[in-house]
Amino acid sequence: MISRGKRAGALNREQKELKPHGTKGFPCAGYDSCYTDNPEDFLPWHWHEEMEIIYIAEGALRVKIPSGIFFLEKGDCLFLNSNVLHYASAEGVCELHSLVFGPELIQGNDRSVFAEKYMAPLVSCHSFSGYQIKSADKSPAADWFGKAFEALEQEESGYEFLVREKLSRICLFIYQKFEPQMDTKNISLNQDNLRVRKMLTYIHEHYSESIFLEDIAKAADLSERECFRCFKKTLQVSPVQYLIKLRIMRGAEQLLSNPADSISETASACGFDSPSNFAKMFRRFYDCTPREYRKFHLLIHKKGGEGA
Repeated sequence: MISRGKRAGALNREQKELKPHGTKGFPCAGYDSCYTDNPEDFLPWHWHEEMEIIYIAEGALRVKIPSGIFFLEKGDCLFLNSNVLHYASAEGVCELHSLVFGPELIQGNDRSVFAEKYMAPLVSCHSFSGYQIKSADKSPAADWFGKAFEALEQEESGYEFLVREKLSRICLFIYQKFEPQMDTKNISLNQDNLRVRKMLTYIHEHYSESIFLEDIAKAADLSERECFRCFKKTLQVSPVQYLIKLRIMRGAEQLLSNPADSISETASACGFDSPSNFAKMFRRFYDCTPREYRKFHLLIHKKGGEGA
């Protein structure tokens, strides 16, 4: 079955996606989603143990991972490895199809030849975080993805075999691309990912409090200088910029979920030292005041309810 709409799965304190993808017996899920370039309309930094393949049906998407940025256009595919932090935002309006699946779907048990010879080396390959396939490449992988997605969507008799077979072909395709680098180790990148997860955990637990770069650095046992370098290299934003954006996003959520709260109360709950500072930063992100944002979105919600 294909899920329509945005993936709004909950994240734990380390930004791991908690939403189950598929079932234990068939660990694969498909998504048909549409995103815009509105400030609040994006996939936040998160990670999951499953692999993911993204296909752009219309428009364009910018995907960030710790090792770089991918710009995807119509017809492009992106294969993301297991446990890779990633973030995505649309360029204009973007419709995307994605398949999220556990390596066990391909390998079976972890002692099989598929696990030991192919999937385990692929998942643990530090050189492989993401791999983009351009539509101009005319790669068979895009066709395999399309057939797997269609089979999952239609759920005709035996569709599980077809989905598994097409995804297996894609995994082998990616494995062969990275086989020469399977023994290459990049310990620093792996350490940076672990450190950033610790810092994200701290920020998401304490964003409503008065915290500083020193506090974020201590969460990962780093100096302030190394904290800044590691965070900026991995997520392409500084720790303070990330904290401010998180506070603004939480503020936008609370403006709508707690409409009786004053702007001052919302500002304080999100870690801002004053309502004026909250309003100033809010306008930078949403091009309107918190009060205007609340009024507009509550009005839209009310009209939607009346039309239901």
